[in-house]
Amino acid sequence: MDNVTLDVADGVATVTLDHPEMRNALTSGVATDLIDAMEAVPDDARCVVVAGNGPTFCAGGDIDAMVEGVEGDEPAHDRVERIVEETAGAVRAVATCDLPTVAKIHGPAYGAGGALAIACDLLLASEDASISFGFRQVGLNVDSGASQLLPRIVGENVAKELLYTGELIDADRAEAVGLFNHVYPDDEFEGRVAGMVDRIASGPTVALKQSKRLVEQGPTGSPVSYTHL
Repeated sequence: MDNVTLDVADGVATVTLDHPEMRNALTSGVATDLIDAMEAVPDDARCVVVAGNGPTFCAGGDIDAMVEGVEGDEPAHDRVERIVEETAGAVRAVATCDLPTVAKIHGPAYGAGGALAIACDLLLASEDASISFGFRQVGLNVDSGASQLLPRIVGENVAKELLYTGELIDADRAEAVGLFNHVYPDDEFEGRVAGMVDRIASGPTVALKQSKRLVEQGPTGSPVSYTHL
């Protein structure tokens, strides 16, 4: 995997988007490698951390590739649909992981990058983190699972506001509306995240996996569908 790294230590599998020159955007290569990394998480892992290398967590989908589709020989609609599905597949790989998952967020998580972040169970952020679901800014409807995942976290009305405006919200507001579980000072970020992750990884893995499944079934007892992620 050239664009994503997988490191496993003490039961914690850390999956890092490693394409900082593209701000860790979910290009075809990054999306494919992310899926491969999630599939490669070992059976004895107890928790998965999703992070980004460099100053950006994830800049979203590969808009440049979509523009190339408009200007190139491949029909624009076909190319955009293919890229959107590749991006959604990467988010789906994280959302359907049966282990506890933690998004380790510094810098922006934008568009599909925001969807990738909320595909995780917990979002731990530094003070310089921000998040946006700015699909409207590039002329796209909400995708990559955000239409299902976002209302479950912040409620339907706040989800609609964030989607309609595409606002890039800072860490404090993201914590206030329930998107970020915790915001840590920049100089404490690494240690505080490690402490929370270690606490999760030290728990009873089978029970935590079952608890995750039950919570995701919701109050009706109906399993969450990831068909449209």
